[in-house]
Amino acid sequence: MKTSLVIVESPAKVKTIKKFLSSGYKVEATMGHIRDLPKSQLGIDVDNDFEPKYITIRGKGQTLDKLKKEAKGCDKIYLATDPDREGEAISWHLSKILGINPKENCRIEFNEITKSAVQSAIKKPRSINMDLVDAQQARRVLDRLVGYKISPLLWKKVKKGLSAGRVQSVAVRLIYDREEEIRAFITKEYWNLNAKLLDNKSKKIIDAKFYGNSERKIEINSETEMEKLLKDLEGKDYKVSKIKKGEKKRNAPLPFTTSSMQQEAYRRLGFSTKKTMIIAQQLYEGIDIKGEGTIGLVSYIRTDSTRLSEEAKKDAKDFILGKYGEQYYRKNNVQAKSDKKVQDAHEGIRPTSAYKEPQLIKDSLEKDQYKLYNLIWNRFIASQMEPAVYDTVTIDITAGDYLFKAAGSTIRFSGFMLVYTEGKDSKEEDKDVILPELSEGKVLKLKKLEPKQHFTEPPLRYTEATLVKVLEEKGIGRPSTYAPTISTILARGYVVKDKKFFVITELGETVTKLLIENFKDIVNVEFTANMEKDLDNIAEGEQKWIGVIRDFYVPFNKVLEIAEETIGKIEIPDEVSDEVCEFCGKNLVFKMGRYGKFLACPGFPECRNTKPIVESTGVGCPKCDGQLIGRKTKKGRKFFGCSNYPKCDFTTWDEPTMEICPNCKSNLLKKFSNKQTILKCINENCDYENKIDKKV
Repeated sequence: MKTSLVIVESPAKVKTIKKFLSSGYKVEATMGHIRDLPKSQLGIDVDNDFEPKYITIRGKGQTLDKLKKEAKGCDKIYLATDPDREGEAISWHLSKILGINPKENCRIEFNEITKSAVQSAIKKPRSINMDLVDAQQARRVLDRLVGYKISPLLWKKVKKGLSAGRVQSVAVRLIYDREEEIRAFITKEYWNLNAKLLDNKSKKIIDAKFYGNSERKIEINSETEMEKLLKDLEGKDYKVSKIKKGEKKRNAPLPFTTSSMQQEAYRRLGFSTKKTMIIAQQLYEGIDIKGEGTIGLVSYIRTDSTRLSEEAKKDAKDFILGKYGEQYYRKNNVQAKSDKKVQDAHEGIRPTSAYKEPQLIKDSLEKDQYKLYNLIWNRFIASQMEPAVYDTVTIDITAGDYLFKAAGSTIRFSGFMLVYTEGKDSKEEDKDVILPELSEGKVLKLKKLEPKQHFTEPPLRYTEATLVKVLEEKGIGRPSTYAPTISTILARGYVVKDKKFFVITELGETVTKLLIENFKDIVNVEFTANMEKDLDNIAEGEQKWIGVIRDFYVPFNKVLEIAEETIGKIEIPDEVSDEVCEFCGKNLVFKMGRYGKFLACPGFPECRNTKPIVESTGVGCPKCDGQLIGRKTKKGRKFFGCSNYPKCDFTTWDEPTMEICPNCKSNLLKKFSNKQTILKCINENCDYENKIDKKV
């Protein structure tokens, strides 16, 4: 009997795909990349058209031996690696190792791991797309040249263990620039004036905001200006001068791209980009669903596109018509135009079946898998639904020469919001603001004027969501690079997280300034974005990869030679703490390690004393006479434990507070969820709990 071998990347896919194919097919996995550039050397012959020197990745020898053995006994080999440039490159490497002609119809791809998609792909094999391979190869060579040429310079001039990268250095530059904006920010004073007005007929209070006059908006920038305005308003009638009623539509969001999924999972679920991609990969590769076996729940998760296949749109249509009714299905479903360079062979991220409702398969999913799948499913269904419709009313109210405005809106038709609203939307935005029926010329009674002083605030530091957003908007990197980029800049100590915000470290500033002064193109946003366009052009067959690399390397190498000669040794003094070493009496200094900052003796190597940095909470331990202190796990997650550890084993993930329980007078713990803050008693025998809508 003829047999065929299907080779995929992940072993998790093997079980899923085997189920969809007959006994004549064997399925094996490469476990990711099988060949790469050597770690111990540059691995690129810059004098011979930048020819890469690929070697088998350490530890992959047994995998390759098994693949070769399986391939010998098969009549046909299908290379079914992921449907992107990385996957195409892995298939090309496999063809070299297994002796397959890349021009043969040996390559298959599927956007989702379902029976119909896999069986359809088997019927339509194609040759390996060398344009995609060249684009991946060009990216790999570029990244190797930047990393392996600049990093040793940083080791020599700054300190060991540092690295530079085409995308990571620009990401750090963005965080550095934001910090500079914050430092240079000059606070300005401004005032708002709110009028509480009574409609005698309805007995309702109307909130009206000061606008200016009939000709222009007036800004109030000082207390003196506010006092003058209040004096001018004394004794004035507040008369309705204009009423404008209208309708506002709010369109449904498009299906997720990789970037928008990462941003929304961070905002709504608190997931890091790394965690989001790990869970999304699990959903794509397949989950064991009770009564059905292992199936892929979502389409391919690395995509820049929001396009949906006709089959997916029909699936959503049938579901929406059956569950919600015809009025909710968007008949004129217009997709956003996308740049032809995006990975548009893919679809947006979507469930493989609209009928796999999250609630129906919840028991088969882990908690975080369910949360992310629910988000993807809701977004997909919402994208095919009608816009939400608001009735709006704007009222102009004159007081002498001045103008106030009151605005109200009510949801007339919920549309897609029946299923989904984006995480960035505030509660206030969707809340109905109902104004009473008024007529022009109506005089309202002033109940109170509320002047409020404000000060402008500097721009916020980046969170994971906002950094991913700006990287995407500026065309830096690709969806698959964002999570590892963020992990790298944290691991290198270039940035740290303060609560959820990225803060540049002294090391990060030093390295970024050095790169700006000596390698301006490497940390230049526009230059890096244009390089991404060149890589896209290679993938489209419009440019040759060797030419792109040469155009970059020749000027880069000259700058590198100059930098080697001109940059002196840069010393970054350690930050000194107030804590004294109990062995030698010197003040301990802050050091950065694999798991973040720690305290160490500056007398190293004579004195090797080190200590973790602990955060005092001032709250006593409920089990003994110790104090609760903040610590971090090896993965950087913060928890609180007793200072008497290991004698006392009390720990909690929740933050101790100085607030006192009204029932037993113990301290309260503060726990944050996505939508509310929960205060609960530290005493396990007390069941006091208080839920608050907003984080405090």
